[in-house]
Amino acid sequence: MPHLLCVMFLAMGSLSSPVQTSNTNQRPVQITNSSQEGEEPQASSAGSLAVQALPQVVPPPATASAGDLEKAGDELRARKRYNDAIAYYLAAIRKSDSAELHNKAGIAYLQTLQLGKAQKEFSQAVRMNHIYAEALNNRGVVFYMEKKYRKAIGEYQKALKLNDSSASFHSNLGMALFEKREFERGAAEFVRALELDPQIFDRQSHSGISARMASPQDRGRYAYTLARIYATQGIYDRSLEYLQKAIEEGYVKIRDVYNDSAFAGLRQDPRFAKVMEKTESLPN
Repeated sequence: MPHLLCVMFLAMGSLSSPVQTSNTNQRPVQITNSSQEGEEPQASSAGSLAVQALPQVVPPPATASAGDLEKAGDELRARKRYNDAIAYYLAAIRKSDSAELHNKAGIAYLQTLQLGKAQKEFSQAVRMNHIYAEALNNRGVVFYMEKKYRKAIGEYQKALKLNDSSASFHSNLGMALFEKREFERGAAEFVRALELDPQIFDRQSHSGISARMASPQDRGRYAYTLARIYATQGIYDRSLEYLQKAIEEGYVKIRDVYNDSAFAGLRQDPRFAKVMEKTESLPN
């Protein structure tokens, strides 16, 4: 898929077995539980809707149960057939309305960049379940994509009050704070996210948040911040990777690395000097 340049994590229900996909021009947002994307199609269990064998998905059968419609929607979404997934989720909602179904429909709308419809579905999920942290987070993603960062921050904070142990929520909040240039607060959220999930940034697109940021300096500062966090935790491979990105963006304070105690251990690594050689041509 041509990737939407955004690394916000969506919170969703589990996906069922993938179905056969066709080419689309849709641009989904990166999602948290994306391990199933790219897997080979699996056979449907007995009694489920056999959608994976069809080159084009048939309209939702009127006689199908809400559960079967939801499962088919999950399968379609796993294979990036987002518009088809929406049709099945909406059909399931007409049979058995639930906050979870509205959240899933909102995710599919968001992955087709139908932001208004996505926000409507997430808001309905929250109305039906006031303590639905995932839907609050996802509504925050919509605001973030609309560059309404203050509103996004508010939604992420609401989600975190309900579930402070979600690395994704902390990461999302950190990104929104960075966009508001509240760098120290944003860095603190990144640290917390990494504490909760050491692989949180491995699953994010390397071009994601930096591609959205307005200036090379902001992109450089973001990369430097992650390099600092990884260096503090002794994860030197990742620290060097992000330090390299900060240099590539021409981050003007890159030489702070020589005096910053967070990089004390990294400075002993022979690879550090090699990476920093590239800063010799940068202006002081």
